[in-house]
Amino acid sequence: MTAPLPTTMRAVVLDAPGPPEALVVRERPVPTPRPGWVLIRVRAFGLNRSELHTRLGLAGPDVTFPRVPGIEATGEVAACPGGEFAVGQQVMAMMGGMGRSYDGGYAEYTVVPAAQVLSFRSDLDWATLGAVPEMLQTAHGSLTVGLDLRPGQSLLVRGGTSSIGMAAAVLAKRLGASVLSTTRSAAKADALRAVGVDHVLVDDGDVARQVRALLPDGVDAALELVGTPTLPDTLRSVRVHGTACFTGMLSNQWTVPDFYPNDYLPRGVRLAAYSGDVGDLPTDVLQGFLDDVAAGTAVVPVAHVYALAEIATAHADMEAGRRSGKLVVTT
Repeated sequence: MTAPLPTTMRAVVLDAPGPPEALVVRERPVPTPRPGWVLIRVRAFGLNRSELHTRLGLAGPDVTFPRVPGIEATGEVAACPGGEFAVGQQVMAMMGGMGRSYDGGYAEYTVVPAAQVLSFRSDLDWATLGAVPEMLQTAHGSLTVGLDLRPGQSLLVRGGTSSIGMAAAVLAKRLGASVLSTTRSAAKADALRAVGVDHVLVDDGDVARQVRALLPDGVDAALELVGTPTLPDTLRSVRVHGTACFTGMLSNQWTVPDFYPNDYLPRGVRLAAYSGDVGDLPTDVLQGFLDDVAAGTAVVPVAHVYALAEIATAHADMEAGRRSGKLVVTT
C-alpha cells in the first residue's frame, strides 16, 4: 500500500521580478493533477538560464506572477489519473510552459502535462539525475537538429563551461567528433578537458583566429551558447559550407540590430538556430546516456548541489557565472 500524499509542500515562489532574494521558499498545497497531467514528487532539479530570465523579468508575456519557476524536474510519479505512467516510476519533465505559464519544478511536488514527461530507470544519485533533463535535451537537439554533426567532424562550442556546453562536448566526443571549446577563464580549462574537450580556447574576443591556427579552413560546426555579441566571431570560425547553430544566450542579448545578411554572414557559412522541446529527446537516447554514465563511459558535469533553502545562493552563483557545469538543487 502506498503512503498517502502530504497535503502541503515546500515550494520556491517568485512574486515579481527581482534579485536572487526574490526567490522565497514557502509552504503551499500539494497540487492535484487532472487527467492528462502527472503529479511528480521532485527529488532534484537543475538551474537554467531561462529561469534567470524569468527572475529578471526578461522571459516574455507568457510568464505571470506569483510563479513557482523551473523548466525541468526529476523524481517519481506520485499520481497520474490518466494512467500514462505508473506511480513510483522514475521520470523527468521539462519545457512545455513549466515555470512560465504554470508552476514548475522548484518545489517538492509539481504537476505537468503527461506529454512533457519521460520515464527512465537508473540507480544514479538524484543530484546527478537532476542535472540531466534540459541540459541533455538542448545539447542533443543542438547537435542533431541544429548542426547534423557527423563522426569525424570538428565542433566549436562557444560558451563551453556552461552546462549545455559541457554536455555538448560529452555527446560530440561519444559521436566521434573533435571538440574545440571556449572559456573566458584559463582556470576553467581543466574542467573542459575532464569532459573530453580536445582544444581549450581562452576567449579573447577573437576565437576565429585561434580556431584557424588549428584548422586553417575552419571548423565543420559551431554551437553558439553565448549569444549575439559573439556570434559574428563564431561564424568566422566556420568553414565554407559548415554550419553554426545559435542556441544559447548566456549574455542575455537576444537580437542582432540592423541585420544585413551579406555583411553579417561569411560567404558560404550556414546559420541555423535551435529551440526545442521534450520531443527532441527520445527516451532511448536518455536511457542510453544514463546507462553510459552509470558505466563510467560518459559524465554529467555537475558543478554544485544546493538544498532547496539555498535557492537564492544558487541563483546568485548562476548569474555571476561562478561555477563550471550544471547547478542542481535537491529537495
